[in-house]
Amino acid sequence: MASITIRNLEDEIKQNLRVRAAKNGHSMEEEVREILRYTFDVNSLPEKNLGTAIHQLFEAAGGIELDLPPRQPMRELPDFD
Repeated sequence: MASITIRNLEDEIKQNLRVRAAKNGHSMEEEVREILRYTFDVNSLPEKNLGTAIHQLFEAAGGIELDLPPRQPMRELPDFD
């Protein structure tokens, strides 16, 4: 297994990590491993596409109604021959 060292970690982040680890009954190292496992586990990512994500974002804000212009037939393409 590989090891990494994280330098210049802000004190506040380290303190938050320490508290989070204690709440979960882990050492700080194990908590970081859990965070990394979860972050890179593609099976834990929600299955939604961009359109669904945007819809949910605006739905939570009450939605949005747009006035769409009427569709018109497609114009004829120029003849390049």
